[in-house]
Amino acid sequence: MRLRLIAVGSRMPKWVEEGWHEYAKRLPAELSLELVEIPLNTRGKNADVARLIRQEGEAMLSKVQPGERIVTLEVHGKPWSTEQLATELDRWRLDARTVNLMVGGPEGLAPEVCARAEQRWSLSPLTLPHPLVRILIGEQIYRAWTVLSGHPYHK
Repeated sequence: MRLRLIAVGSRMPKWVEEGWHEYAKRLPAELSLELVEIPLNTRGKNADVARLIRQEGEAMLSKVQPGERIVTLEVHGKPWSTEQLATELDRWRLDARTVNLMVGGPEGLAPEVCARAEQRWSLSPLTLPHPLVRILIGEQIYRAWTVLSGHPYHK
């Protein structure tokens, strides 16, 4: 099974890269977790933010192949417990399609990306820093896998 986190933003601090890689490497070979970074467009004082978000959305969608699943991470998405995420992970595995987890930039996701989503997931009603979201997603995917595999990590 292939999971990809497609996230707006690049050049993260070292601690973010280390945290992400720590959880990605813990997963078994049959569950790959990849990171695809979309450069954040420069936002100046008079920037057309709607246009920038649309461009970022187009760049995100260009990384998705036809037939692949899109799951957006949104404040108004559905919150999942660890056990519910494990159930979703198992469904995704059985579905045998690549799953693309989409995280937008500071202003969120482009409407075009949201319109293509098969599922909407909310990590929290809180506004979370985007660098931290990457690590949280990696850890939660790893934790869900440990639930499915009976590993003692989730206790």
